[in-house]
Parts: sequence; C-alpha cells; structure tokens
Amino acid sequence: MRPEIFLAAALAAGTYCNPAVRRASPTVYLAGDSTMAKTSNGLDGWGPYLSQYLTIPVINKAISGRSARSYTNEGRFAEIEKLIVAGDIVVIEFGHNDGGSPNSASDNGRSDCPGTGPETCKSGKDGSTVYTFNYYLEKASKSFAAKGVDVIISSQTPNNAWEGGKFSSAPSRFVATAASAAKNSGKGVSFVDHFQATVNMYAKLGNAKTNALYPKDHTHTSPEGGDLVAQAFVQAVAGDYNGTTPLKQFVKSPAPKVF
Repeated sequence: MRPEIFLAAALAAGTYCNPAVRRASPTVYLAGDSTMAKTSNGLDGWGPYLSQYLTIPVINKAISGRSARSYTNEGRFAEIEKLIVAGDIVVIEFGHNDGGSPNSASDNGRSDCPGTGPETCKSGKDGSTVYTFNYYLEKASKSFAAKGVDVIISSQTPNNAWEGGKFSSAPSRFVATAASAAKNSGKGVSFVDHFQATVNMYAKLGNAKTNALYPKDHTHTSPEGGDLVAQAFVQAVAGDYNGTTPLKQFVKSPAPKVF
C-alpha cells in the first residue's frame, strides 16, 4: 500500500497519531465519570452539552462510575490515545469516585492511593499496585502532550452547594490535587477550576433553583443542570478563569455568562 493511502486509512480509523499530522480543525475528547457522561433516568452529565458552545466537535469518552485509577486500568486513556492526533484537545475530569482506601479487602478498584506523588499502595483485594490520583492524571496528560495534543485537567464538579437549604462550597481534596497535577504535567497541560466556576454559578442561582437541578441525589444533575454546568466550564475557559487554555479560541461568541 502506498504511504499516502495508508496514512489516509489510518487517520480515518483513528489509529494513527503522528504528531506532525493535524486535522483541519481539532477534536475535543472528554475523559471523566458520570458527572461528565451521557446518562439517563432524568439525569445527565455536562459533557453532552459542551459541543453547542464550541466551534469544533466533541467526542465524549466519559463513563459512569470511573475514577482516574479505574479509567486507566480499563485502558480508556489508552483508547483515547489511539484516536488523537496533534492539535486535538483532551479534557480530563475525575474526583467523585477517587476517594476511599484501596487497602480494604473490599477494594472497589476505584480508590486511589493517598498522596500526591509517586506513593504506591497495595490493593487489599488482589494485591495489585495502586498509584495516586496525581500519578494517573499526570501519566495520561504527559503521554497525550507528547503527541502534540493539548490537555486540560479540570477539577471535579461540586455536589449540590445548597443541599439542606444552606450554602456550602468546601471542595474535596481532589480539586487542589487536580491543579497540582496540571502544573506538574508541564508543557501542553493547563487547568480549569470547574469546581469553583460551578460553585460560583450556584451561589448566583440560589437555593431553590440549584436544588431543582438535583432531582435524585446531591451529585448528579438533571439535563438542565448538565447544560448549566457545561456553560460554567465554557465561561471559565472564555474568561481565562485559571489562565488561558487552548480551548478558548474555539468558544462560540457570545460565551455563556452563568456566574
């Protein structure tokens, strides 16, 4: 097969990742959990709504119930790596399922090892090595960036900030560690504090409107809530909330203003 024919076929199949090859316009890939994924039963993550605020396509690879650890071990970051080409953008957002301890005999395969660096633990269930939240995010981010892909590490979305009628916005430890993972990943990796952007939006919406976005629990939003959480992310990007990201140039004008 002639090289140009092979290249065209490989790009069409999403199996070729030569950093020198770029699409006419980039594609955004999303890696995350149920708060980003397309869900059902009256609930929805924010990922399905992102494309309507951008000028480039979005491919949502978020999967319910995943953590940085399980997403890695299931080969889902590796799957994205087979699809990306230079110039693409990957948004990574985890945290909701990363807590707990992997040392228990009932280890659920999602909990990360405590710490923010090279620390390791052993799973109490099968003895496998467990790494930190930062390790999983930095490993994926550096691998993507090495292929000429821009990476945005986004902090997890908040739970219902008005649960019980009283405003509370205390972040989990994974918000700060997401920021440090982005910093430690180096060139080509930026950070968006999606947690704080969404909290700011909930403060503006108030008690009744925010509670209406959480019809079943304090973590998963309605489709309307998913859309608003997507808008909070886009507003943070458009406004350089945490510094300029490569996604800014692809935000449709006018950008959302929800906080």
